[in-house]
Amino acid sequence: MTLRGELKMIDRMLKCTVFAAGVTLAASAQAETLIIQHDFISPGERRAITVLKNTWEKGGDKWNDLTMTHDSGSTVTLSSLLAGGNPPDIFFSAEPGTYADLKQEGRLLDLGPYFQTEKGKAAFAALPEFLQKFVTIDGEQVRAPNSVHIDGVMCYNLAVAKKTGVDPSTWKSFDDFYKDFDKVKGNDVIPLAFGADSFQIGYLFHSLVAAVDGGVYDRVFGVKADKTAIDTKEMREAFDLLRGIQKHTDAGATGRQWNEATNMVISGRALFQIQGDWMTGEWRAAGKTDGKDFSCVPLPGAKGATASVNTWGFVDTKNESKKEAQYRYLDANFDPEQMTQFNLEKGSTPPRRDVDLAKFPPWTQHALKLFDQPGFVHLTPRATIDQDWMRGIYDVASQFWANPDMTSDQAVEALQSSYDQVF
Repeated sequence: MTLRGELKMIDRMLKCTVFAAGVTLAASAQAETLIIQHDFISPGERRAITVLKNTWEKGGDKWNDLTMTHDSGSTVTLSSLLAGGNPPDIFFSAEPGTYADLKQEGRLLDLGPYFQTEKGKAAFAALPEFLQKFVTIDGEQVRAPNSVHIDGVMCYNLAVAKKTGVDPSTWKSFDDFYKDFDKVKGNDVIPLAFGADSFQIGYLFHSLVAAVDGGVYDRVFGVKADKTAIDTKEMREAFDLLRGIQKHTDAGATGRQWNEATNMVISGRALFQIQGDWMTGEWRAAGKTDGKDFSCVPLPGAKGATASVNTWGFVDTKNESKKEAQYRYLDANFDPEQMTQFNLEKGSTPPRRDVDLAKFPPWTQHALKLFDQPGFVHLTPRATIDQDWMRGIYDVASQFWANPDMTSDQAVEALQSSYDQVF
């Protein structure tokens, strides 16, 4: 189906749903039906988003779901919906370009007035400093965080670790990491479960750069990219680490989804996975417990880590009743009880620091300590850089992964070429 055809189909579907909901809610002038776009599709993610949905709908508003998956191959994206004049009322994105486009068109809702309400003030005050800065783009408060993840984490099956006689928590370097692989393979277990798609390779690569040197990471992946940071020993080291990991993945890695890799570790077919700590939500959805069935540790010898901030943005609909419903959605998002349960289900760290953190598992407690280390945690590229540049980096990393003959020097040259094309 063409892009125009898909857009027309979605437009008809949404109009029918909104009309039906409008008839039902006519008796309540304050209740609204809002189109909410997100990409929560795995079992753990669905459990989490249901917590938020149920909390918000208690007030009478209705959630019109628009799920859009990562890298699905569909021609319909958030950007195409915005360009086609069919924007959702609330969207799930941290990408600064999306906010800039909406602001330029006069369709971005400024959340500053919300953060001056009683509940808004309390929510903002409870955010750590780096998230208070994250909320703001070009001087306006426009992003509403709902969860935080460390992008590059190793989670492993404790029973498999015991069976194979290895302890990933003792690995201090990638040399330690590789030394134990033969021991794992000798027990008919895959050491590392991984899915070789652009998303997973890209996230792994930027996590490796931060692990090697956070300063270089900020120069390459920061708000203003510095070309001179590309041709450095640290970037070559990150590519070398990526090659080492690629050599140790199994033949089925190509095309494997990240949650399928997680299930390989949960089932005992593999020892561990490197992924964002959202994978812990899949363990929870499978009835497993952190510290009993599995454990998570940072990348071995990491000098830094990257954090993904899952966040909501809001379209200015020019409709006061809808804006009130959007504010109620913000209340639900920042509600401490909702935020606690949402992040437990998703396997993430809550943005608010005044929730009951004692309810959270060992890895979340460790992640909180990482956030408190000055200069250790850096924002993920999706929240900072030009998205064409991010895609250029991910494309080079994917090409490097797919071509064992490509050297780190050649990868650096390819990155420089991509930089020149973008900037």
